[in-house]
Amino acid sequence: MRFLAFLLGMLALAPVAPAADAEPRARVEFLNSGKVMPASLPFSEAVRVDDSLYLSGQIGIEPGTMKLVPGGLEAETRQTLDNIRTTLEAHGFAMGDLVKCTVMLADMSGWNSFNTIYRGYFSGGRYPARSALGTSGLALGAKVELECMAVAGAGGPR
Repeated sequence: MRFLAFLLGMLALAPVAPAADAEPRARVEFLNSGKVMPASLPFSEAVRVDDSLYLSGQIGIEPGTMKLVPGGLEAETRQTLDNIRTTLEAHGFAMGDLVKCTVMLADMSGWNSFNTIYRGYFSGGRYPARSALGTSGLALGAKVELECMAVAGAGGPR
């Protein structure tokens, strides 16, 4: 009987581990559809964490290549936004699901041209939160790069 009391006393002092399902872990997926960026690059085109999608920076490359579209800032901006749309759709998201974008411009004097094109990719005045910065250089000599985050269903019904 003394042994049983001792054993129960020791069990009461033992640390209690939390239940396995008390804190569910985030589901993380590293994604490469191959529809825009070549799969050989040393980064994921997007990372999904539960219902959020984090896109790597996109530039105005022709899908499947590392060649910028010709035509300067305006053409690169359109292609960059088309590439973002393609990447989002490849993983079950839409432009309306974007909640945050970071814009990098090689020359801030192109800000108005960028904004004119950017507006056309969103409807109903629903724009993602946004930051912008000028750079001293972008990959492949690009004039614009966009990095975005999306949340599934943020754009409402599909």
